[in-house]
Amino acid sequence: MSAPLVRPRHEKKIAGVCAGLARRFGTTPTTMRVLFVVSCLLPGPQFLLYLALWFLLPAEDAYREAW
Repeated sequence: MSAPLVRPRHEKKIAGVCAGLARRFGTTPTTMRVLFVVSCLLPGPQFLLYLALWFLLPAEDAYREAW
């Protein structure tokens, strides 16, 4: 079973979005951060997507309280 898509409490650098995505998809947070930075060099709404995920993804603590 995959991990839930939440922002972790301890592994985050800025908001925890990359760490949450890495945990969910089974990769390291560093790999996900590098992929995000490289994707920002391409045209598109990557930074806006990051901001949206920051506000839409629940924090790990809130997720545990709900379940």
